[in-house]
Amino acid sequence: MGDRAAPEVYSIAAHRGFADALVAGLVPRYAEPDVGLARLTLLVPSARAARTISEAFIRHAGANDAPGLLMPRMVTVGDLDLDETLGALLDPLGASTIPPAVEPTRRWLELAELIESERADQGLAPLPATARLRLAGELARTMDRLLVEDVDPADLVSEGVLNMLADLAQNWRNSLRLFVGVQDGWFKRLEALGAVDAATRRNLLFERAARAWRDNPPGDPIVAAGVTSASPALARMLRAIANLPNGAVILPDLDLSMAEDAWNELGRAGQSEEPGGEVFGAMDALTHPQYHLKLLLGRMGIARNEVKPWHRRGEGAAAPERSHAISALFLPPRASRSWVGLEPHQRRLSGVRLMTLANAEEEAQAIALLVRRALAEPEKRVALVTADRSLARRVTQHLSRWNIAADDSAGQPLSLTAAGRLFGLVAEIAARGPEPTTLIGALAHPLVAADDDDRRRAWLRSLRTFDRALRGPTPAPGLESLRKIARTAGVGEWWEGIEQVLAPLGDAADDIALAEAIEQVARAAEALAGDNLWAREDGRALAAMVEDLRLHASAVDTRIALEDIATILRDCMEAVAVRPPYGGHPRVAIYGLLESRMARADLMICGGLNEGSWPQGPAADSLLAPAVLRKLGVPGAEFRIGLSAHDLAGVLGAPEVVLSRARRDSEGPTLPSRFLLRIEALLGELADKHRETQIPAMLGALDRDVERAEEYERPEPRPSPEQRKVELRVTALDRLLGDPYQFYANSILQLSSLNPLAADPYADPALRGTLVHDILDAWHKARETDPGLAIVPFATEQFAKAQVHPLFKGLWQPRLLAAFERFETMIEELERDGRTVLVSEASGAMMVRGIKVKGRADRIDRLADGTLAIVDYKTGQPPKPKAVAMGYALQLGLLGLIARDGSFCDGKVSGDASRFEYWSLAKDGETIGFRKAPLKVDGNKSGLLPEKFLPKHEEMLARALDLYLLGDAPFRAKENPDYPGYDEYDQLMRLEEWAIRMSRENGHAGTAPPEPSARSAEDDR
Repeated sequence: MGDRAAPEVYSIAAHRGFADALVAGLVPRYAEPDVGLARLTLLVPSARAARTISEAFIRHAGANDAPGLLMPRMVTVGDLDLDETLGALLDPLGASTIPPAVEPTRRWLELAELIESERADQGLAPLPATARLRLAGELARTMDRLLVEDVDPADLVSEGVLNMLADLAQNWRNSLRLFVGVQDGWFKRLEALGAVDAATRRNLLFERAARAWRDNPPGDPIVAAGVTSASPALARMLRAIANLPNGAVILPDLDLSMAEDAWNELGRAGQSEEPGGEVFGAMDALTHPQYHLKLLLGRMGIARNEVKPWHRRGEGAAAPERSHAISALFLPPRASRSWVGLEPHQRRLSGVRLMTLANAEEEAQAIALLVRRALAEPEKRVALVTADRSLARRVTQHLSRWNIAADDSAGQPLSLTAAGRLFGLVAEIAARGPEPTTLIGALAHPLVAADDDDRRRAWLRSLRTFDRALRGPTPAPGLESLRKIARTAGVGEWWEGIEQVLAPLGDAADDIALAEAIEQVARAAEALAGDNLWAREDGRALAAMVEDLRLHASAVDTRIALEDIATILRDCMEAVAVRPPYGGHPRVAIYGLLESRMARADLMICGGLNEGSWPQGPAADSLLAPAVLRKLGVPGAEFRIGLSAHDLAGVLGAPEVVLSRARRDSEGPTLPSRFLLRIEALLGELADKHRETQIPAMLGALDRDVERAEEYERPEPRPSPEQRKVELRVTALDRLLGDPYQFYANSILQLSSLNPLAADPYADPALRGTLVHDILDAWHKARETDPGLAIVPFATEQFAKAQVHPLFKGLWQPRLLAAFERFETMIEELERDGRTVLVSEASGAMMVRGIKVKGRADRIDRLADGTLAIVDYKTGQPPKPKAVAMGYALQLGLLGLIARDGSFCDGKVSGDASRFEYWSLAKDGETIGFRKAPLKVDGNKSGLLPEKFLPKHEEMLARALDLYLLGDAPFRAKENPDYPGYDEYDQLMRLEEWAIRMSRENGHAGTAPPEPSARSAEDDR
């Protein structure tokens, strides 16, 4: 049986709707009584395309009241995106003589080993495991790209390529040398394995099928539908199918109406004018949506005038004028000059609307509203097409407010699923140790201890207790410091079980087998979550990934540094898409650009039409120079832009289309897509009539209450007399007078903010203050029995015992030691003048009108005249004398009143205080460490005179007692706007809801709330 006189090649115009139009033509053409379409073999580009066509068959059967339907056999032959994994291959009968394909994971790991070997041969330094594996992945993709294009490996060292080396930068020459060396080693390894690359096997299968069909045409029909990949082997097989007596090739949206001069303007499309010349020249229009179709026809040996139009229409077909408008829209540069002479009716894109929003969040809300409105119409189908996965996730979340579960065909990366997140957190612990944020994230994960409700509740109670104790400065690395925290918090037994799980993660050597590291992470994650880790669809995907990676890592004996395991596993999980086991709303779908091919709905929404998103920026090959790729006959990176343009052209054929973009995204202002700019240029003055205005106008009212909320008044709580009688700390008096509400929240309501997890050990003042006070206190007590004890070695030993974070130790310890040494010198000088240290960290109290006033003095000295000196340590700059005089720092004065009217150390220390000093560890000029009095003494030009210091504090204390603790004055928020207080209670008092309003009422329009003070947490000591 010979070939046909003319090949059977068709094109389905964009306005017809590919899948539905395809089915509408296949059924009457190939259906047979009793067997339906069962004899038909349908070659499709991807699994998603097969699903789309299956749905179209079901719609067709339902629309025609068919009692049943036998669908064709569908075979996936690969996608036109050359960067997509080439795993689904055509495998016709009788192909057993073709070598098997090596597993992709096995090849990836072996390439990483070859890279390391080749770099060593070239005298280059070893790469970290993460970088080596990422480079192996990039090298594998480049190899596939060359194999798909039928590039002989020997061509990389051909005379034409070698002659170009002198014109290439050194980095390109180095990359080419590495690539050639690794590829040569890999082919030798394949020969030893008796295997071939998946792309090579794909080409061999295509060649075998084409040869078999030419020599012995099958009796059953074979149709290739929607396959647009222009790889040479596939193109030759498509030509063989087109020549079959019962075969056909059906292309999506080949523009048959484009003028011949415009078609020629696309370039040579892989056809070199000279033997050995560049097959892809600089004049080729690689970014045009028809370019890859012209390339495919050229490689098939088919002229455009041999392609016939497909005359069947789908259910979601648009008017024929739409295809003419799309053709005009994407004309090449010279041909697009014809726009000047287009009449208004030729420019109009009926059914196409443009929608521009302020930011990505508004765009997601607007798209969700469009979907919600469309679903109000019975049987109307709607689809969102976007390359922006964050936009797709936002739209999904907004749709959930109406209980609409969108069917997101792209799924989500395994790393973002519940099982993937837990696995990633455990890997982080293995790589970097049990850092607080990672540790709490893993232990609080919903899958942990979730097999029983009672166990989960008990687990969370212990975890919250531990979490509370862990907050604050980052503890020293390792499990020992965490064990001490857990025991102090009273959850030591609970922690022992966790430590048994985590301890093996820290026992591994720096250099470890990848399979062993994966085993450790999997064992620890399973110990925490049990079978819940693997139970759902994300867990099954994780299990498959782990087993595949572990199996091939053992075979290759890949070794890594343990610190790289988290990054390696995250990269692997990012490449795995997890889809739900069942679909969402039957009339709503979300597609990526790949998934949208062939899909059609009544309303198609193109979201994220910004440059860099649609089209995505062309990612140049990082291993082979563009000039080398052109010489080898491989399309450049701009080829992907043409594919994106073809995706948009296909979507524009829907009956109703909305093109959406946001002016800003998370990174700043955006640029509109070049495709969107072309549409606006084609529309010209008609663009405003195509704007979607109703939906953006609704956004402002979407989350706004109909009734305006009442204005929140300035808080003025009035607790009862019994509630007011609380103890007064010496550090709280200035707060009580400056911002009574803060005192009310802290001392009466007893509310305090939680410290953050893993607080910055360098910037955290509480850590510095506590550590400084503890070391100085311990030193003073040690000097009672050893007066000559030097402070620097003593403090160094205390630093080691404290197990502080290495960052704090490295940045702060030298500075603190220098200040301690200065303190030691000052104390020795004062002792020579008759001043002695009485006590340190001394707690004291006094009763004033039934109210207990208490505090702690960092140090109390006895002066030569018998009076006392009160010392307060500061790690930063001390309060200015003027601030003390204004009542913003009353701590030292109140300690002096306690010494006079009460006592310290349970009555052991009391008396009149005549000296008040701040000893600061900050810099004073070139010196670290100084002392300063908050009085008008020692050269200070401001502050209180010594004889007025304690009377002033007595006056302030009496005022506070009269007004608040013994009176009935309200604890008004921000009583003194100038008070440099804390900001931890601003949210509780809802400051921003009334402060600006009050400023305007007082004649200070636009005045912002007072700025919080930079006072440190050690002031509350």
